[in-house]
Amino acid sequence: MVKIADIELGEFPLLLAPMEDVSDPPFRAVCKENGADMMYTEFISAEGLIRDADKSVQKLDIYDYERPIGIQIFGDKIESMREAAAIAEAAEPEIVDINYGCPVKKVACKGAGAGILLDLPKMQEMTDEIVKRVQLPVTVKTRLGWDESTIKIVEVAQRLQDVGVQALSIHGRTRKQMYKGEANWEKIAEVKNHPDIHIPIFGNGDIDSPQKALEYKNRYGVDGIMIGRASIGYPWIFNEIKHFMKTGELLPPPEMAERVATAKKHFKFSLEWKGPVLGVFEMRRHYTNYFRGIPDFRPFRMRLVESADPSEIMELLDEIAVKFEDAYALA
Repeated sequence: MVKIADIELGEFPLLLAPMEDVSDPPFRAVCKENGADMMYTEFISAEGLIRDADKSVQKLDIYDYERPIGIQIFGDKIESMREAAAIAEAAEPEIVDINYGCPVKKVACKGAGAGILLDLPKMQEMTDEIVKRVQLPVTVKTRLGWDESTIKIVEVAQRLQDVGVQALSIHGRTRKQMYKGEANWEKIAEVKNHPDIHIPIFGNGDIDSPQKALEYKNRYGVDGIMIGRASIGYPWIFNEIKHFMKTGELLPPPEMAERVATAKKHFKFSLEWKGPVLGVFEMRRHYTNYFRGIPDFRPFRMRLVESADPSEIMELLDEIAVKFEDAYALA
């Protein structure tokens, strides 16, 4: 049984990665329904929380059906991160998570996210202050390093564990790689298999199929897997992985009726949570994957992403369910 502090996550938990403008409550709802064991919010700016900025505060919204859930914060100032951690704790998640992995220039180049990997003493001090400030378990998501010449992920893990971090999720790329190239799971395995590391280690990067999930579980020995991009528009991946690991058999891809029903559920919640403008706009990134592999689908996808009318989109989804009733995804 894998545990973060006293939180039981199962024998081999599958985690939903925190993704900006993706891992919101509507998306988390369909991922939880389809097998995600542990989820994280989008990353939230410490400065935004302290200033009570609407966008940041809204990201604190969590629902009972999502539990266990972690709220992830990022920032470059130690005092701000301490205050933000306390604000996050007051929203009553199970975990406070720190982002030391975001590679985006406006974050990393200011010393937050992956930028702090260039200053490990500061990273350790900041983490120590956060752990002392809150009563909840603290976890961290990070990358291998800033670039190939600065990979010190074993030292990072040791420093974080020393100050009380309860689990570590590692994306197997450097900041310089962004999301390009292949994730280096050998480096993740170095951390997991190091004799001085005893906290759970979750691997992240390139897991896009049940076969690869099982292969990486067996090859690298991690405690669980964090899934990001492969879940966008395809929340079924969590249950597909679990089924394959248990039986050795692949589940058939979801039929069109299930795809449409899930897309509609996601869309309705998106409208409720974000309003009719943002709810429509931010749903567009998901349509390609919800209907990936369907022959001759492009005209319908274009209509989905071009329409700004929620009623029109719902009618179009119903039309898709009928027209492609017998279609199956190739993914």
